[in-house]
Amino acid sequence: MSESLHVVCPHCGGVNRLPRARLGSNPRCGKCHRDIFTGHPLTLAEDGFEQFLKRSQLPLLVDFWAPWCGPCRSMAPAFEKAAGLLEPEVLLGKVNTEEQQGLATRFGIRSIPTLALFRGGSEVARVAGAMDSESLVAWVRQHLR
Repeated sequence: MSESLHVVCPHCGGVNRLPRARLGSNPRCGKCHRDIFTGHPLTLAEDGFEQFLKRSQLPLLVDFWAPWCGPCRSMAPAFEKAAGLLEPEVLLGKVNTEEQQGLATRFGIRSIPTLALFRGGSEVARVAGAMDSESLVAWVRQHLR
């Protein structure tokens, strides 16, 4: 395994090279000087999605959701909690399928909520339906072994 990783800043989109050992020590972006890990899911849109998918070397868990979806809204606090539990090993992001229809089409989202886990720019796992935070974290860790 490499001694350092490329990690995309959630604030400015800058790519930072971080020593693997420093991931948990609250690193700041070299470009905008803000915290790279916030403990909250990122809001992802088509214009920045590729940056996080292809340039960051951390796995990316994406929640495809819609504001009118009851299960999506009920899972939102669990996804928020999971971000705090999984960072800095995994980045979490949310894609509003109503606003980002191109991403929903690109990834073949047929039902929501749908969770898709990406590693190295490729999808490695997918599940549809709401989960609590403990199940969500266990599902992610199972697929990253």
